[in-house]
Amino acid sequence: MSAPVLAETSVVAPRRRRSWTLGVGLVLVSLVVAIALLSLVWLPYAPADTTGSRLEGANPAHWLGTDKLGRDLATQLMIGARIALVVGLGAVAVGALLGVTVGLLAAFAADWLDDSISAALDVVIAFPVLLLAMLIVAAQGASLVSVIVAIGLAMSAVVARLTRVLTRRVLAEQYVTAARTSGTRWPGIVLRHILPNIWPTLSVNLALQFGVAVLAEASLSYLGLGAPPPNASWGRLLQEAQGTVVTAPLGAVAPGIALIILVIGVNFIADGLRDVADPSRRDSR
Repeated sequence: MSAPVLAETSVVAPRRRRSWTLGVGLVLVSLVVAIALLSLVWLPYAPADTTGSRLEGANPAHWLGTDKLGRDLATQLMIGARIALVVGLGAVAVGALLGVTVGLLAAFAADWLDDSISAALDVVIAFPVLLLAMLIVAAQGASLVSVIVAIGLAMSAVVARLTRVLTRRVLAEQYVTAARTSGTRWPGIVLRHILPNIWPTLSVNLALQFGVAVLAEASLSYLGLGAPPPNASWGRLLQEAQGTVVTAPLGAVAPGIALIILVIGVNFIADGLRDVADPSRRDSR
């Protein structure tokens, strides 16, 4: 009588864990999304408003205090949430579009071309995303668009290599061979068989790449290579607050916590998606 109970418990526990991981991730990310959407229609103060006293602490007029220029910190954080999401989504879109295209081409290409593309991807992947993004931004000039394009291009190599591996695996399946034998053309094979089968695993990687993009944008802004003012990036807020950490720590703590919340939330979502995409991994826990 005890065996069925144990079996039922082993199935329910992973499902509870998956729900917990996805739930926490969705709550954290939804919080940032709600703040970003709110910033589109309402802000406590104008972004360039410097009427407040310098380095005020939290008070009823300024919930999180002010920065060294007298700007409302809560307003800057709300704008920073918008920028983080725009950069993250934009970079993932660029990386996915380019990476999936190159990966599919490599998987369907002749051996010599596949080897050449794979070697080029390995060289690009050897460089950190932030370093490649810095080089691209330095060449294009600092702007929000250049940051999105730079980060997207830098992460596309990882997406391309994963797409190539997954596509090669699907192409070896018998149902794909049967479809090719029956006369189905390559566009039909890609749309009907390749993309539906690689998307679950690919979505996990793209979710992780979103967190990488957010951190890369913050790092670029911290180094002065991000979107210029009046864009209040969390990274730029950290850079501006580094000289007043002791006297006004909230200026550095608040954007740092915001970054942690968004990145951890995205990583939790990616972990939940990984459990969905790989049931054997989930059931082994």
